[in-house]
Amino acid sequence: MSPVLDTAFMAPQDREEVLRHALWESMVAVDIDHRPPTEDISVRVGFDAVGPFRICSARSTAATLRRTERLAREDEEPVVFLSLQTTGTSLVVQNGRQCLLRPGDFAVYESTAPYTLLFDEGIDGHFFRFPRAALALPERLLRDIAAVPLGPDNPVARLAFTYFSQLAVSDELHQGVHAETVVEPSIELLRAALASQHGNSSLARGPLEATLSLRITQYIREHLADPDLSAARIAAAHDISARHLYAVLSRSGISLGDWIRTRRLAECRRELAGPNGRLRTIAAIGRRWGFVDATHFSKVFKQAYGISPRTWRDQNHPRSSA
Repeated sequence: MSPVLDTAFMAPQDREEVLRHALWESMVAVDIDHRPPTEDISVRVGFDAVGPFRICSARSTAATLRRTERLAREDEEPVVFLSLQTTGTSLVVQNGRQCLLRPGDFAVYESTAPYTLLFDEGIDGHFFRFPRAALALPERLLRDIAAVPLGPDNPVARLAFTYFSQLAVSDELHQGVHAETVVEPSIELLRAALASQHGNSSLARGPLEATLSLRITQYIREHLADPDLSAARIAAAHDISARHLYAVLSRSGISLGDWIRTRRLAECRRELAGPNGRLRTIAAIGRRWGFVDATHFSKVFKQAYGISPRTWRDQNHPRSSA
């Protein structure tokens, strides 16, 4: 993510102004109250953009951010912010509501109304800025859902948290054709999470169908190591038939068996080359990722990478000669 600002390389007297200017230019105009004295302020923040939305990832000492009524009135382009809580807790206050965010939670809030963000334990999280028009959700729904915690108890919100957490730190998805590819599903997934949390099934139905392929592939990634991963199980987890499952994936150019095998092989390859690559047998690593037959595993690994799993491991972990 670039550019990155780090107060460790700033003179103490410049930190507050530099940070304020960067935040105003890249995300939103807010008043910032840093809790520690100037010389103890510690902030590392990165900014990036993917299509029409912007990303800010930050680690900081304790601070309070306030979007005042005056600043909200001056808003030229209404935007919606998504705040992901990585560690610790924070508080979001807007529209007479306040919500406590814990790790795995997120909340949204609007630029057109005053809000306060309290980070008494410091900041450690990701923030996304979406044009409100891109979300195409009723203003009433956005007002009702602002400063409402969305957490693991909502399966769509749980998927959204995982997805946006990965998107925030994946530089390769922020550029070129990859960035173009993720814009629409990102917006649709957020729409689905907000609409489902609000209980508006009609608004959620379209985004949920539009993001079904994304949700299916995310589910597969999370269960790659499960030996009973099958089309029937995946379909049941998403309340669809196996036939519908294959049709959805086909529209995305995905062959289920090949897709699963490719990602399982990639995990085996990573584990064999990792620091613990020699702690388990090659066959055990293959079984861990769904390859129950060691001979078959070796064959498909060599077909995929042009090298046997043993040779690959030996290249990354050469044995020392006595």
